[in-house]
Amino acid sequence: MCMRLLLCAVLTVMALPVMAMADGDDVVDQWVTEDAKSRIEIFQERGKYAGKIVWLKDPVYEEGDPEEGVIVHDRENPDKNKRDRPILGLRMLEGFEYAGKNLWKKGTIYDPENGKTYKCKMTLEDRNTLRVRGFIGVSMIGRTTVWKRYEKPEEKEKKAEAKE
Repeated sequence: MCMRLLLCAVLTVMALPVMAMADGDDVVDQWVTEDAKSRIEIFQERGKYAGKIVWLKDPVYEEGDPEEGVIVHDRENPDKNKRDRPILGLRMLEGFEYAGKNLWKKGTIYDPENGKTYKCKMTLEDRNTLRVRGFIGVSMIGRTTVWKRYEKPEEKEKKAEAKE
């Protein structure tokens, strides 16, 4: 009996990292930014989480912009060699670790609108709501934005049909 309990305890302890990792993958998906101007795909890479811009509402500079009609690029980057890289496909989230309890931390977020990188943490408020907080130094000094899980058009259609 004691041997069985010991074996169960050992197997449970060994499974804990795997269970935590599965929970961490809850953030893996595409997310629509608060202003709905872009969509970010979050993925796991080598045990950490990262994200890149996969869709832009306005992929070229609009009328009135000095670069009107040109593909939107990283023109605010402090590194002059990176200013020509397109925003579409740009990695803006890096190095996040799942900390448990729907929290990802120790990451950074790059803001292409001002060319700055900030420390960042993300909290999954519910299945479809991700709170992204960028900050300088401590998380009290920063800004939070709310992203919504992207719903593919075919998923919306299925939900609409189910309601009918």
